[in-house]
Amino acid sequence: MIEILTGIQSTVWGVPLILLLLLTGLNYTILLRGLQFRRLARGLWLAFVRRKEEGGEREGDVSHYQALMTALAATVGIGNIVGVATALSAGGPGALFWMWVAGLLGMATKYAEAVLGVRFRETDQRGEKAGGPMYYLEYGLGGGRLGKALAVSFAAFATAASFGIGNAVQSQAVAAALNDSFGVPEWLVGILVAAAVAAVIIGGIRSIGRFAGVFVPSMIILYLLGSGLLLILNAENVPAAVGLVFDHAFGTRAAAGGALGFTVVQAMRFGVARGIFSNQSGLGTGGIAAAAAQTKEPVHQALVSMSGTFIDTIVVSTFTGLAILSTGAFESGRDGANMTQLAFETGLPGEIGGVFVAIALTLFAFSTIIGWSYYGERSLGYLAGGRATHVYRLAFVLVVGFSAVVDLDVVWLVSDILNALMAAPNLLGLLLLSGIVRRETRLYFAKQKQSGFGQKRESQPR
Repeated sequence: MIEILTGIQSTVWGVPLILLLLLTGLNYTILLRGLQFRRLARGLWLAFVRRKEEGGEREGDVSHYQALMTALAATVGIGNIVGVATALSAGGPGALFWMWVAGLLGMATKYAEAVLGVRFRETDQRGEKAGGPMYYLEYGLGGGRLGKALAVSFAAFATAASFGIGNAVQSQAVAAALNDSFGVPEWLVGILVAAAVAAVIIGGIRSIGRFAGVFVPSMIILYLLGSGLLLILNAENVPAAVGLVFDHAFGTRAAAGGALGFTVVQAMRFGVARGIFSNQSGLGTGGIAAAAAQTKEPVHQALVSMSGTFIDTIVVSTFTGLAILSTGAFESGRDGANMTQLAFETGLPGEIGGVFVAIALTLFAFSTIIGWSYYGERSLGYLAGGRATHVYRLAFVLVVGFSAVVDLDVVWLVSDILNALMAAPNLLGLLLLSGIVRRETRLYFAKQKQSGFGQKRESQPR
């Protein structure tokens, strides 16, 4: 079974999908004239400084900031710890460069997902906003058979993925980390994590938004402080680590430590795949979180949403990658969390390195479970209606508990495959709907220029 799934995984995450991901981001980068570079500072300002949109009543369930933190809850996860190490071990140091490329281009993709997520959102039976790829694929493409088929396929794959990469994989990561580092029984971890998840998600997006608004920035700051200290203590090795990244990215230097060497294709493949695994740009999930924001303006929220990809990949993943390379853990032969743990054990004094990684893994994985619960709930809601919400939440919590004590090698592979299957219909829709994103963007900034960044226009009805 594992051999078959590994073959499928290699096929779906092959060159065609990776090129489609990069070309979608490049398409929007060109179409929007590098908006993710020109407007990044404004997006960060809107998210962390102003937070509330001016201009009267706004529809939505959570603030811009809470919508961003909900998205970051799902994206800043074990991919930033395990995924980066996996990319480096499989693709070489150059994979980190291609993670940066995936992140920078992915910012434009995430922007487009958020514009469309808000533009085509609906109000559900509970009076809450529901949006994301399933809505902009169906309604944005005119409500025909193609749009409906793409929407249903995305929602089905996203619902399944929420139980895999968004739940079972994360729960087992928490159980393993706490058991290895502190001796906490895995069954007890499962019960405690399941109870904590239930307490947060029972109140829906408003409860998730409030929790994420406090928890997510706290865990990110903690991780950056720890990894930043490591880089300061190993500052003399950091320039050489950066040099390794660029040397290997373009194949100008063989792999160090007597390894077999890595090709540019390997670096690109694993760098882009792990980058997307981490920041989820192209998967469409960012549009689901953005649709819950209190806003009249799709572009306003999109500027905030794209900053999440920058934080996830260009900031957090870079700190992990440089920690691994500057401490020499890359040459150890270890993989995944073991490589990252070795880096922190080597780079930080005493025995705090291993404990730090265990705590970071626990916090990151828990936040991912919370974020993905909302994605899965909205996806199933599209397929089955609001009546499925309570059943989904109960099933989701039960899977959290049971996953802490079972072997999940197959789930890892299935989850990776589902991510690719989610991305395919979403990317096709993004390319077909690029004209709408461009028009929304032009109208917004024209109005902003005319009014001096004051009064906002009403979003056009579709």
